[in-house]
Amino acid sequence: MAISEKLEQALNKQLNEELFSSYLYLSMAADFEDKNYTGFASWMRVQFQEEQFHAMKFYDYIVQRGGKVLLEQIAKPKSNWETPLSAFKAAFLHETLITKKINNLVNLSREENDHATESFLKWFVDEQVEEEASSEEVVKNLEMIHEDKSALFLYNRELGKRVFQSSSTE
Repeated sequence: MAISEKLEQALNKQLNEELFSSYLYLSMAADFEDKNYTGFASWMRVQFQEEQFHAMKFYDYIVQRGGKVLLEQIAKPKSNWETPLSAFKAAFLHETLITKKINNLVNLSREENDHATESFLKWFVDEQVEEEASSEEVVKNLEMIHEDKSALFLYNRELGKRVFQSSSTE
């Protein structure tokens, strides 16, 4: 069964959202690099890779269902955040926005009576729980650290240990 035009358009829009997300996180990484927060930059680079992976899942699904992938222009993301906390708060808020968009896609797949798409989207519903939790954890830790430069130095180093593992996100 081919995917409906309405759902195809919505999935293409989400593909673009995932690409914007990757672009946003790469911009955050660049800002952290500029400020010598290499650990925070590394964390954001992993986020960039995860979002690219998410985008390709949408791409592949659209193709598998006989749809046409239509790429749109990616908006220019912000390029400077005052503090690591403000960047991670922005990342957390962005993830809550993406969660809402994924939930809307689930609702649309139900309206369209498209069980395959609903099943496909379950992975993203579960993934968004993890995405929100991981960014919120960093926000809470940075709030605890506040302006303690030694703690910030150590936390920056700790976050630099994160690596991208596509097998754990498939």
